[in-house]
Amino acid sequence: MAKSTKKKACDSTPVKLKNDPTAEDFAKLAWAIAHPARVQIVRFLIGREACMCGEIVNQLPLAQSTVSQHLKILKESGLIQGEVDGPKVCYCINEDRLQQLKAFVTEL
Repeated sequence: MAKSTKKKACDSTPVKLKNDPTAEDFAKLAWAIAHPARVQIVRFLIGREACMCGEIVNQLPLAQSTVSQHLKILKESGLIQGEVDGPKVCYCINEDRLQQLKAFVTEL
């Protein structure tokens, strides 16, 4: 059967988007994982009870300061949590936020 090369015409009917109160929260989470290093950090932390910053730095071919910046972004999104333990910070996944992210993606 020959494949059709005819293109569909674009629908030019105006569309009104519905108000989506979750859009901003979803965008914040999506931006937080919009970098390969942050995806790797999240994957590294999933399933772990906690992890010291030094362990995360050892997993990535990045400078400690760069990893710290990525951790800050993830923490600001709420996707990870950090707890100060003396001179170190212990990070873990925020399971509730991870589930929210999964739900947002599923709803797309």
